[in-house]
Amino acid sequence: MRTQKTRTQMKTRAQRRLRWASLAAAAAVTLGAGLVAAPPTHAADDPVEVVVDGDDVRADNVNGLTYKGLGVLSCNSTSNLLMDYKAEHPERYWQLIRVLFGGENPLVNHVKVEMGSDTNTSTGADPATMRTRDELADASRSPGFQLAADAKTVNPKLKVSILRWEMPQWVQLEWNKGTGTDEMYRWYKETILDVYEKYGYMINYVNPDKNETRSPDISFVKWYKNAVVNDTDFASERYGIPAGEREAAAKAYHRIKIVASDENNTLNMGPAMLSDADLFGIVDAAGYHYTTEDRREGAADSSTYLPYTKLATGDSTYGQDKEVWYSEGTASFGYTDYRVNNTEGPNGASTGIGGVQSALDVANRLVKSYANSKRTHYIFQPAIGSFYEGAQYSHKELVSARDPWSGYLHYDAALYVMQQFTEFAKTGWENDTNTAGIWRTVPEASYSGVSGTENLDGSNGAPSYMTLADPEKKDFSTVVVNDSDQPKTYRIKSENLRLGSDPTMEVWETRAADAGQRYDANFKQLVDEIRPDADGAYTYTVKPRSITSLTTLHKSADATKQRLPKSGERAVLDSDESGRRVDTHDTYLYADDFAYDEEGKVKVGRTFQPYLASRGNQPRYMVDQTGAWEVGGDGVLYQYMDQSMKDTAAWNKSTPNTTVGDFRWENYKASVDVSFPDPDGGVAALGVRQQKGMAISDAAYNLRIGPDGAWTFYEYGTARAQGKVAAADGYRLAVEAKGAKVTAFVDGKAVATYDDPTPQTEGRVKLGSGFQRTGFDNLKVERVDGYTPYASAQLDNMDSAVTYEGMWSRKASLGDAMDWYRSTSTSTTAGASFTVPFRGTGVDVIGGNDGSAVLDVYVDGVLVARNAKTAATDKRLTAYALRGLPDGKHRVRFVLMSGTLVLDALNTFSASHEEDGGVDTAPIRRALAEVAAPEQGAYTAASWDVFAHAVAAAKSAVAGQDGLDTVGVEQLASRLRTAYDQLARKEGAAQ
Repeated sequence: MRTQKTRTQMKTRAQRRLRWASLAAAAAVTLGAGLVAAPPTHAADDPVEVVVDGDDVRADNVNGLTYKGLGVLSCNSTSNLLMDYKAEHPERYWQLIRVLFGGENPLVNHVKVEMGSDTNTSTGADPATMRTRDELADASRSPGFQLAADAKTVNPKLKVSILRWEMPQWVQLEWNKGTGTDEMYRWYKETILDVYEKYGYMINYVNPDKNETRSPDISFVKWYKNAVVNDTDFASERYGIPAGEREAAAKAYHRIKIVASDENNTLNMGPAMLSDADLFGIVDAAGYHYTTEDRREGAADSSTYLPYTKLATGDSTYGQDKEVWYSEGTASFGYTDYRVNNTEGPNGASTGIGGVQSALDVANRLVKSYANSKRTHYIFQPAIGSFYEGAQYSHKELVSARDPWSGYLHYDAALYVMQQFTEFAKTGWENDTNTAGIWRTVPEASYSGVSGTENLDGSNGAPSYMTLADPEKKDFSTVVVNDSDQPKTYRIKSENLRLGSDPTMEVWETRAADAGQRYDANFKQLVDEIRPDADGAYTYTVKPRSITSLTTLHKSADATKQRLPKSGERAVLDSDESGRRVDTHDTYLYADDFAYDEEGKVKVGRTFQPYLASRGNQPRYMVDQTGAWEVGGDGVLYQYMDQSMKDTAAWNKSTPNTTVGDFRWENYKASVDVSFPDPDGGVAALGVRQQKGMAISDAAYNLRIGPDGAWTFYEYGTARAQGKVAAADGYRLAVEAKGAKVTAFVDGKAVATYDDPTPQTEGRVKLGSGFQRTGFDNLKVERVDGYTPYASAQLDNMDSAVTYEGMWSRKASLGDAMDWYRSTSTSTTAGASFTVPFRGTGVDVIGGNDGSAVLDVYVDGVLVARNAKTAATDKRLTAYALRGLPDGKHRVRFVLMSGTLVLDALNTFSASHEEDGGVDTAPIRRALAEVAAPEQGAYTAASWDVFAHAVAAAKSAVAGQDGLDTVGVEQLASRLRTAYDQLARKEGAAQ
């Protein structure tokens, strides 16, 4: 029998639903692809009227409207290098854990792990926890589970979820037959229980379905939930759970919730849940990807009209609210501190921290995905980019962690933007008794009219705001995003709230620096305190290209003011022969014998474990693109994915390969021992100068050999030489790259030499194999006498140190992942120039170019190269190189004389350590002899000045010049000959 209180609550809910439906109908004027019109009564210059009514704060809605905040997705090798940060720079790693997951107002409340299958499903491969049916699950192979364990040390309430994209072959074979439910369940269960046994926590949510499906597998979702609830087997020795812990494990396991179905481009799960009472009861959270929109089909009361809104608000025949997640989305693209220098605003102005794919774009995604589809949780893919650049989808993260040897971490300004949501509310999941005090989102006081459905453009100046409120109605915060070039005034009126005796509202703001300010001067700053007027309304004008949190909380004295950690130096990987210690004076750049005898124990959660055990036997610094790369008990690195495991689905199909090293390495010799323990034979590969791509053929130069001794040397995927040596169980392979000359060795003997007319000059090392078990040991990366081993630094084209004159288009929005930080600067205007300051001996101009650009090059104000040609290059490669300068401070100015120049980045070079035997300057001496001594009076002053400078530079080099290497010698000789050939005779001068 219903009580009077129950009837009153139902009446109140019905009134709220009616009011919400009216508001939704008023706002649902669709202009195209997700653009929703602002209320027609609102003129562009009028204040945006926002009413925060305590009667709209739904304390009884504990799932759909509770604000869970943000999550991080770990998958596809995106977290691989984090384990190296933890081992080598634990203070930096644990600081990262505190920044992202710790504090009174955690930025991130959820770690989502996409279970791997040793195949490439995006940027790389995550290891399979069970490679065969009989193998015991090993969750320690996947860094996501350990990341969650570490995060729980600072936030015990953190949620953890899992899903799959593809599956190991032993599951795949049965699944393809339509009989693989038991195998799928076994893989999930044994992984979950291994996580529980190793790390002490139970997974909170499971999506049984395939990631980014377009046809949710509803029958399996139901089957899986039933299997979880009714499972009584927790005593098997395979699970490793002590008898005294089995009851607790079973209880926690039975509480696992279901999230479905991580769709992309389709919105089918919401309508299915509203049409199927059993499914509705089973699914706890509905999540989908890469759109802010709900479905809007059919009549208002149909299951296809605003289904996710209905799930979140409880406005359905079931009368119960459900969680709705933006279960995979991007962070801002590139580095915010670079992209603020773009020219994408009106009349070539900067868009600051805004613009498409910027930090403010992501903020608008949070607002619009809530306003239009009631999603109260946003999961970044990834929040932490801890994989090498050059893989698919690089540079779209909040934190970049790619150089574990140096401890370099880049905390992007987008973190401040995200904190504008999380630090002015209590976020997370409500508890069973509804007493955790998680703040509710307020639909009636939230709205977004910015354009787009995924990449959002706020330049139209439409309102964009979200309101969060204390369920006890004592405080609220309204977060406003203004990604336009005009100020926007908001008038926020509070009603039926208990704000106490001090209704002062604090105004916190994040925007780009003004002229003359330091970069982060305006990030998350308290900029004002305002009081309500006689009508109870707060009025504030939000600045252009900013995010502002207007809150009744008093936060001025707490940790909200704390700054993000500094990045530190991004030093090049240059170690001693152990591979562990920095040593810039020996002959090694890196080495790994895969024994790790010197490594100490590593903190995992609240325990300490041996180095290899802590990381599931994964090797140091390696990012897998395809395959199962793991150190065996004999201290040898093996690729284990063989013929019995290879027939699994993959988004990016390739033979097994893994990447190691520094993108700035240039001239070096890489070598490794290879062996073939698999009776099926196979192939082993070693590649050098890998800059981008995810296959062994993406190493610019690679050598491959089989146990029969047949070898082939490749430039990328094109065979340049082949031959055969005596068959053997193993070989030592080596590839030496110095300048344009590349030599391949087998067992110490040179078997092929290739002079590349258009060389790729820099990049990492790759190892590769076929789908057979293959061994690798004693990896060495060594300097080459007479050559500078690496670029000492890189400047992005958007770096503030690089200055521009003339007409340039400096773009960051919708940039290519193969451009550094997804930005480029382009000019087609003769006379346009850019200037780069640096200390060293040379600089490379990097970018994807068509070879049409012709440059004049000035060093410290002196023209040293006239009408210099550029190369036609792919992205990330060198279009023009300037080497052989005296070691020291320089300012180099590049002037575009004709054609089109695309500038992506600049690599600078410093003097190397002393080379054994010095550098042979014979090419310069020959060039000096060839040009002889022409008469100055016969030539124009302009052409003679260039020639005279080239002669002086050549003679200085012959006399002895610090930092001069073989490439510098070649360039000085070449510049001298070119300057001689360009000497222009005066009119009337004798021939």
